[in-house]
Amino acid sequence: MQINFRWSPKNRYSIAALAPVIGEYRLVKRPEDGIMLYSFASLQAPEIYREVDSATTNSVFIAGGPHPSGCPEEALEHFDYVVVGEGEATLPELLSTIRAGGDVSKVRGIAYLQDGHYCYTGKREDVDLDAYPPFKPPLYGPIEISRGCPWNCAYCQTPRLFGHRMRHRSVESICKYDKYYEDKRLVSPNAFAYGSDGITPNPAAVEKLLKNLSGNIYFGTFPSEVRPEFVTPDMVSLVTTYCANKELHLGGQSGSDRVLKAIHRGHTAEQVVTAARTIKDAGLTPVVDFIFGLPGENKEDQTATLENIRAIIREGGKIRAHYFLPLPGTELAGTTPASVDPEIDRLLGKLALGGRLTGSWSPKRA
Repeated sequence: MQINFRWSPKNRYSIAALAPVIGEYRLVKRPEDGIMLYSFASLQAPEIYREVDSATTNSVFIAGGPHPSGCPEEALEHFDYVVVGEGEATLPELLSTIRAGGDVSKVRGIAYLQDGHYCYTGKREDVDLDAYPPFKPPLYGPIEISRGCPWNCAYCQTPRLFGHRMRHRSVESICKYDKYYEDKRLVSPNAFAYGSDGITPNPAAVEKLLKNLSGNIYFGTFPSEVRPEFVTPDMVSLVTTYCANKELHLGGQSGSDRVLKAIHRGHTAEQVVTAARTIKDAGLTPVVDFIFGLPGENKEDQTATLENIRAIIREGGKIRAHYFLPLPGTELAGTTPASVDPEIDRLLGKLALGGRLTGSWSPKRA
């Protein structure tokens, strides 16, 4: 059976990571006969479900990625199988089992329906990143250097998808693949946690990594970020010494300590401002993410966030604002976003007009 990846610019990194483990495949822009592989996030789910439901091909449909992993029972209303969580070991085994007409119940890490009943075969052991290439030329993606997160942020899928134990690709493995790039973009849920348990920084491990890479290194920038309490003068100096980026991206999320505690962020609002100041003092620009509309958030909380944003802008920072989206599989799945106070919305709009804030911080801005 022909293996087809449903290509989209939004899933190209997932395809790049899985391509090395599945052998021959084709990239397609619509369903075709054979095995159809989809990877998608929540915002893409409705459109993809419609596409699969209307397909007239002779296909086996397999879903993976953040949204199907978070709500596999929903995905199975449209797909034949769901790869839950990490796919590097699960997907090739599932493909070979389907092709051989074998017993899929023996493939760990998948969900499917048996006579209309939901079946989940159980979680696999965590993937060893060194055992799998991060991409296979000619399809390239950023080099994933770490996976997993020990924190338990209520809105975030990362620990639910990849576990609470941080795993790291070795320096030797990373250097093996960095030769393919002049610009090196390294992916991690918290770049400054490289080589650590994700709670206590390990600057020596970060320096060992950076000093062994060549070319233009981008570290702690989108699609990665750093946690504010990991930002120290010594850690930031590693970026200014070894890296090409002139910005560092921080996860701030709220300027209200009450909200930060409720969503289990593990840091304070003041630590975010302090981190921004440390970054600015090193000659870099802090770029800080904030989420509006978190459940239970009120005008007082939003006012505190606005003041936090203004303090960061005074430190030369930039802001990326988001409106809360409840993601499946998280603590806040199925909750209702709080409304954004009209006056707060207006003031954020003024900051956006000034060029220091971007994003969609309320439903009407989306």
